[in-house]
Amino acid sequence: MFDARLNKAKDRVAFRIDGKEMTAPEGVTVAEAMMLTGVEHTRLSPIGKTPRMPYCMMGVCFECLVTINGVAGRQGCMVPLEEGMEIQRPAGKVKVSP
Repeated sequence: MFDARLNKAKDRVAFRIDGKEMTAPEGVTVAEAMMLTGVEHTRLSPIGKTPRMPYCMMGVCFECLVTINGVAGRQGCMVPLEEGMEIQRPAGKVKVSP
């Protein structure tokens, strides 16, 4: 799914997930970066606390909701990764950011 963009990416972007330093290829979304770096889940479900991961990668399923730079409920699949981003994975119920 990501091969074409990854092969063209020359630079890497540094960011943090739950305080842990990571890097990913330039030009990917937050959700792609999380999957590429081996993050086990983007959030935990409100009922049962089961791990969830992005499904559709086009802003429909809302499984990629994360907090980005202090703004909760962001759709990681719709946000391009930027240098220095701070990403936190929520647990439980999350409201979508406007």
